[in-house]
Amino acid sequence: MTQGSRASWPRYFMDIAYLVAERSTCLRRKVGAVAVLDRRILATGYNGAPSGVPHCLEVGCLRSQLGIPSGQRHEICRGIHAEQNVIIQAAVHGISLRGAELFCTTYPCFICSKMLINCGVKKIWISENYPDELSKAMLAEAGVEVFHLPHGQEEAVPTDGGAQGATSDEKEGGRA
Repeated sequence: MTQGSRASWPRYFMDIAYLVAERSTCLRRKVGAVAVLDRRILATGYNGAPSGVPHCLEVGCLRSQLGIPSGQRHEICRGIHAEQNVIIQAAVHGISLRGAELFCTTYPCFICSKMLINCGVKKIWISENYPDELSKAMLAEAGVEVFHLPHGQEEAVPTDGGAQGATSDEKEGGRA
């Protein structure tokens, strides 16, 4: 971004997702997510333990203690994924995510992808990839568009696994 220019809408929301991730209490991976509709933020979420429960920062990582590799057995974890927390926050406040876009620092796992599909999220912008082929296949099958926007970049770039580049409208600050 040159001096005096403005961040594109996708970069703006992805930068916010990275700021949200700073609240994460996960010892393995800090993830942030932002749900957006018509360039307005609907809800944010980061990964961490449920409210009122000790965080992994305090009690350690159950997955590490049990030797569970990344990308496997998601149900064995104290934490809630960032995407799940976006959905929960929207629901708690009576906000629909139908038609929304999700900006997420990491590609959603299979469980989160199914939830996002059922919420009606139509487009997902990711910065970092995640090794979950089932997730990629399910999102493609459901017609959810996925864009790869590396952190700090202005424009989306093509990536493996069905993610796409941005259209000219998205590059120029259209609905993002």
